[in-house]
Parts: sequence; structure tokens; C-alpha cells
Amino acid sequence: MIEEIELLVIGGGPAGLTSALHAGRYGTETAIVDDAIQPGGQLIKQTHKFFGSKMEYAGTRGFQIAELLLKELSKFNNVKIYDRTTATGYYEDGVITCLRGEKYFKIKPKRVIIATGAFERMIPFVGNDLPGVYGAGAVQTIMNLYGVVPAKRVLMVGAGNIGLIISYQLLQAGVEVVAIIEGMDEIGGYQVHSSKVRRMGVPILTRHTIIEAVGEREVEGAIISKIDENWRPIPGTEKRLDVDTICLAVGLSPTIDILRQAGAKIVYIPELGGDVAIRDEFMETTAKGIYVAGDTAGIEEASSAIIEGAIAGISAARSLGKSIPDFEKQIAQLREELNNLRAGPFGEKIKQGLEKLSRFSI
Repeated sequence: MIEEIELLVIGGGPAGLTSALHAGRYGTETAIVDDAIQPGGQLIKQTHKFFGSKMEYAGTRGFQIAELLLKELSKFNNVKIYDRTTATGYYEDGVITCLRGEKYFKIKPKRVIIATGAFERMIPFVGNDLPGVYGAGAVQTIMNLYGVVPAKRVLMVGAGNIGLIISYQLLQAGVEVVAIIEGMDEIGGYQVHSSKVRRMGVPILTRHTIIEAVGEREVEGAIISKIDENWRPIPGTEKRLDVDTICLAVGLSPTIDILRQAGAKIVYIPELGGDVAIRDEFMETTAKGIYVAGDTAGIEEASSAIIEGAIAGISAARSLGKSIPDFEKQIAQLREELNNLRAGPFGEKIKQGLEKLSRFSI
């Protein structure tokens, strides 16, 4: 049997939950499918407080935002959540297959919002397959979600916001962060985060990379090196650090498999994290009725994902014929909020990427 529904949201992170919330408010029959045990995406393992405004839950910790969104969604009888469920395929007749445990089922929605988030990048170096080499998301999950101390001595690779925040959380858990290394000339994250770890005595080494993980059966150390302007290790600058864990926070790439299957036109925009779908001002892709939001649309902060989710949710509801008297006003306010979030030097890269994306015809 095929379940027919007005709106299917694939992904239960900040963008997915917010889009379902905004669509649900206008009576849209909505289902969320999420492969995690607990919906919330990255939010459920984020213990730091958010920036921004009230619209992005400023001053609230990430996991608390997830709780607030789920509590609000529970008020709607027209919204249901399939947790521990993976969307496995999109077919040409508009049917989406899902797997929950050992059971397959099919959903045929009138509209789809794809908010599948992103996957962590890896970098090549000798020994990068040793036990003790983790992606930053894995460390954050082990520590903040399951309450397990993942290491004693850590080398953090990457000084963006993720690397800096997780380093601080490791320090709070009693883990020694031996160093944070960054290949760029400057730290990529906010100064408020870098200042915290520096005050706790952690050196941040720019123009450095890892060239080897040392160990036979598991990580026992790491060899780092300075790099030149062509990102090549400089001979004679190698240094060994005694660590038992190497944490890679070297960026994310959008997860777009379902978008490809749906026939959405994809282009490569490096400033947005890689391959992304062309979409219009309402977050609708070139595949009619298929919307995108959050890191799937381009790598940004969770605050931006929340706003994009709201735009996609309201727009999908309106396309289904739901009455939204102040639609234009809401969309204008949301776009203004996105512009505010992208203001300043850290948003410049995103704006460059979006400008490139706008050159492609929808």
C-alpha cells in the first residue's frame, strides 16, 4: 500500500523540523522521516547557546531548541514523525520508499522538502584509517549525546566553528586538547569561540596540517607540519604530538542523493560546500514540488537552516492551496533575517556562493 500525504519532509534536523512546524500551522498534512533515534539532527548534540535573534532561539542551547521544536510539533494532529526511518529512494512516479527496521513502506506526497543535512569530509594522510581517528560529529555524538569521554589527549584538525566548539566541550569534559591546527592563514570560526580555548591554554596553529597518524593498532600520536602557500608540507618543520585521538573538523558537504534521484538540477558551488540544487526564492528546486532547506541547500549555521526551513515550509503550504493571508510579509521578514545572519565577514563566503547560484536559471 502507498500512503498519500500532502507534504513529506525528509530529515528531522533544524531545517526539517522548522519546515514541518510552519507548514503544519496552516493545516498541511505532514510527515517527517528521520533516520535517527531522536529527531533534532545536529541540535541534539549541541550544548552551546545560539546567536542571532528570537527567531533563531538566541540564547538557547541547541538540544533545548530541538526539544522546543518537537514539543510544538506534538500539538498538531496533522503532523507525524517517523523516527529511525530512512528515505531510500525517489521514483519517477513521485513515490518515495522508506525503511524502518526491516519494514519497507511507500509514501506518495504532493510536495517534498528535502532537509537531509550534510556529511563530514575526510582528508588523506598516512594512518587515517586507524582506530582513534574520528570525524568531529562522531566525537560530539559520543560525548554530548551518550555521555562518554572519547579520549584523553586530542589533536583537533580544523579551526572553524565546529572544531573550536567541540574543542571547548572536550576541555569541559576533562579531555586535554593538545593543539588545534588549521591549514588556512586565519582561524575560520568566531573569535568568541577561539578566545575560549586559547584562555584555557590550547595553542591554535595556522598554516599547519597533519601528515601522519602514528600507531600500530590504534592512534598513539600524530605528526604535524607547517605548509607552504601551495599547501605542501615544509621539510624540517615536522613535529610529533602524543595524542590518542585525532578529530577531523575539516568541513561538510551537502547530502543531495534524494535530490539527484528526484531530477533536481545540481551545480557545484564551492562556497556552499560543493554540489547543491538550483532553487528559487521560495526554496523550490527545478524539480517542481521539491523544496530544499538547511545544509542540503548549502553549508551554513543551524540558525540559517531554521530560517530556510521556515521559508520552505510556508511556501510548500501555500503551493498546496493553504490560506496564508500574510504570506508575502512573512517571506520578506524571513529573507531579511537571513540577510542579517549573513552580514559581516563570515557571511561573505555564503553570499558569494549564492550570487554564483543565482546565475543559473530555475
